[in-house]
Amino acid sequence: MEFDADVVIAGGGPAGLATALLARRAGMSVVVVEPRADPIDKACGEGLMPGGLARLLALGVDPAGVPFHGIAYRAGRRQAHARFAAGPGRGVRRTTLQAALRERAVSAGVEWSSGRVAGLRQDSHGVEAAGVRARWLVGADGLHSRVRREAGIASTAGAPARFGQRRHYAVAPWSDLVEVWWSAHAEAYVTPVAPDLVGIAILHRRAGLGYEPLLDGFPELKARLRGAEPAGPVRGAGPLRRTVQARVRGRVLLVGDAAGYEDALTGEGVSLALDQAEAAVSALADGDLTGYEAQWRRRTRTYRLLTRGLVLLTAVPPVRGAVVPLCVAVPPLFRGAVNVLAG
Repeated sequence: MEFDADVVIAGGGPAGLATALLARRAGMSVVVVEPRADPIDKACGEGLMPGGLARLLALGVDPAGVPFHGIAYRAGRRQAHARFAAGPGRGVRRTTLQAALRERAVSAGVEWSSGRVAGLRQDSHGVEAAGVRARWLVGADGLHSRVRREAGIASTAGAPARFGQRRHYAVAPWSDLVEVWWSAHAEAYVTPVAPDLVGIAILHRRAGLGYEPLLDGFPELKARLRGAEPAGPVRGAGPLRRTVQARVRGRVLLVGDAAGYEDALTGEGVSLALDQAEAAVSALADGDLTGYEAQWRRRTRTYRLLTRGLVLLTAVPPVRGAVVPLCVAVPPLFRGAVNVLAG
């Protein structure tokens, strides 16, 4: 039977391109289908944890950015901080990361098709989508995955509904840590991404509320930004939680946000995507996708349990107000949690 490629991948973001690179290393031919023009941007915190950065470097991808050495939780004048034991992470503009991954993928022989995966058909031998006939299809097309829908995999938006918004500011980073500022209703993530630029991503439960009113909830942070000009538009995403019925349907599998997502609270999105890409390509190389579901559950278990627990607990006002004071009072607890996530 004739195939255009061994694997067709829907989505040219980090999850899709990491899967493409690993598949090429395994000797497979790959076509990435992506409707958006480069550079692809997305509302995200833009902080690569040390484990995710190590995986990128192992793929030959070394995006420009700013190192950060740990995480600080802040609420008013209270601050808890923990430094990474395994080396620094890196703040990287999303567009810079995507461009670096694409450049590496092109040099590895990945092919591109501009368009959307539509009219998905599959049989016992292969799949056809976007005019490409392949042995396997990987859906890496985000929270609202079209591949997931066309493959007949059910999904629902989870509760509580949370949203994210991000904007950059032209100001020199004032810390070598990623700062997470806590208010009664939101968290603001401050990530250094260039010598003269920080990204501020705000996670919240207030659908329809604009970025500036949300930022007003962090007066000390806003004071830090006095005189700094916004550098680019506000980008948003959500609702963030997506419960997905399964990761495999026939010859289709899902990676990254398309496979299910809890929340950005713990900052592990890219690291998780890279880990899932490894498991996905291992299943593809074996020619048997049946073990991928169990691998996905095993590799995401810590993230899912810890993130879900934190989101639910911090939805309770007294608990939310105690997060930073507890981290200040018990430094080993905060340090341990940060370094679990860093890996």
